[in-house]
Amino acid sequence: MRAVRVHVLEGPKSLKVDELPTPEPSDGEVRIDVRAAGVNFPDVLLSYGKYQFKPEPPFVPGGEAAGVVSAVGPGVTTVKKGDRVAATMVNGAFAESVVVSELACVKVPEAVSFEAAAAATLTYGTTIHALVDRAKLQAGETLLVLGAAGGVGVAAIQLGKVLGARVIAAASGAEKLTFCRAQGADEVIDYGKEDLKDRTKALTNGDGANVIYDPVGGRYSEQALRAIAWEGRHLVVGFAAGEIPKMPLNLLLLKGCQVLGVFWGQFAMREIDKNRANIAQVLGWVAEGKLKPQIDATLKFAQATEALERLERRAVKGKVVLVP
Repeated sequence: MRAVRVHVLEGPKSLKVDELPTPEPSDGEVRIDVRAAGVNFPDVLLSYGKYQFKPEPPFVPGGEAAGVVSAVGPGVTTVKKGDRVAATMVNGAFAESVVVSELACVKVPEAVSFEAAAAATLTYGTTIHALVDRAKLQAGETLLVLGAAGGVGVAAIQLGKVLGARVIAAASGAEKLTFCRAQGADEVIDYGKEDLKDRTKALTNGDGANVIYDPVGGRYSEQALRAIAWEGRHLVVGFAAGEIPKMPLNLLLLKGCQVLGVFWGQFAMREIDKNRANIAQVLGWVAEGKLKPQIDATLKFAQATEALERLERRAVKGKVVLVP
């Protein structure tokens, strides 16, 4: 089979398409013939050896895939050969076939394309965990989304609206803000030109945002925290800006608020059934048209370097998907 591999930890340029043996499932495992694989910012970090998990090169990146079960190992009971499934993993999705635990698989409704399933599993899975399990977002609350034109940002806008929130999307540039409005954002902030704290306060009549969804980090995190509502919840999702911010703890006291970590990978491993239920809910909403994964580009395996470089340049609105 063909697979995209990182050969040295020098970023996207080190990706190459290799021929590898087709893997065989062991006890409790299934083999998926991959039809589409989602590309995410952690894949960029993995290519530099800067992610929380650091596999030794050469390795196959990719944390989410959708396809057809082509083989099952002994003891598998929840899926069978021929099933349409989506699965998440630490790495390994950028391949024509991947072996995963059956517990990592969620069945994909017929109404959902493989590309949409691959674009939804990790980003929407992360976001439903953040908004529902961690923040307990309520209908009528205000949700501020940072990095709102990116993969998890789009998921946060759309899921926020499904959950009944008023959504303020923050991104940089008129084109991205127009895109965010098309995803359902009620208000937008151009934090390349506007003061994030002041504009958020203005859009909430001085009350601030009840929930802040922050996959960006850097200087924007403190600005957002200063615009949080009383008893608000600031979700720490990631650090796409590259800098891990240091939060002034006096703000938590003054606002009576919480800063909540969202480590979806650990959640998915520790609470397997809950995570599968979350992803099944997401895919069900996609099938019903309530959620619409936005695919910026669908590229071939040979274009994997381009895919990761586009993410690194912040030149993607929504998601990039790789197909064999």
